[in-house]
Amino acid sequence: MRLVFAGTPAVAVPTLQALADRHEIAAVITRPDAPFGRKRVLTPSPVAAAAEQLGIPVIKAARLDEEVTARITALDAALGVIVAYGGIVREPLLSAPGKGWINLHFSLLPRWRGAAPVQRALINGDPDLGVAVFQLVPALDAGDVFAMRTVPVPSDATADLVLEVLAKDGASLTVDVVDGIEEGSARALPQQGSPTLAPKLTLDDGVIDWTQPLDLVYARYRGVTPEPGAHTTLGGARLKILTAAHAPADAPRLEPGQMEGVKTGVLIGTGTTPLAVTRLQPAGKGPMNAADWWRGLRDGDSPKAGS
Repeated sequence: MRLVFAGTPAVAVPTLQALADRHEIAAVITRPDAPFGRKRVLTPSPVAAAAEQLGIPVIKAARLDEEVTARITALDAALGVIVAYGGIVREPLLSAPGKGWINLHFSLLPRWRGAAPVQRALINGDPDLGVAVFQLVPALDAGDVFAMRTVPVPSDATADLVLEVLAKDGASLTVDVVDGIEEGSARALPQQGSPTLAPKLTLDDGVIDWTQPLDLVYARYRGVTPEPGAHTTLGGARLKILTAAHAPADAPRLEPGQMEGVKTGVLIGTGTTPLAVTRLQPAGKGPMNAADWWRGLRDGDSPKAGS
């Protein structure tokens, strides 16, 4: 089947590659080149790079305006597939492909409609994560669902690693749906249950409240890592927590925010048991091992997170 694909980040690449193996992709729509790295070099999106390797024409667009809509419509695709493009598909483009557009979404809809479904699910401590493929409609992530699948992920995986797992599983699910649409066997059903929203994360979402129990602290760390990052304050300066885990069962009980150096890093007290931090980044410095940072403190210092 002749498709048009829209996507931008690395999580969209597995779906693009899987579809290219089985279907004709007339063109890929992606966001324009963006500054990357310390030198801020303009760099194509991961989807653009993958499309070029596959020999697929690329349309780079910050907005799906009239000109871009006309170019996409002229492709005469039977179906549009979108995975994390980063823009809104509106009419008349929404109806341009003969069978409309389908969207791979990284949540179990109608839970976590919006830009940050995985991050919000992790912060909330959801027991189940998954992917859904639905018919794109004007309302946000509200279309009928063709297929949905719960995906097991490691209990200690942060948002970036969870997205990698879901991206691979979602690619195979999307291919199944596209094959079914081509064969005429695919059926989409209305979403069941009350929706929850997953707005884009802000820097404030990464602030750790050390009075909360460890389960909630660790859930937030997982959901905001690597972006915007889990962080606290120390003497009024931001301290970013890069790598953390539940403290061992024999760890001492600490007051919320109280810090104690151990061989493997630093323990920080929560409302229950401590969080074990192994890598961190102080304000104005690069990432470092938490144990090295602790050893570099002045004798007599008694730092407290959140101060």
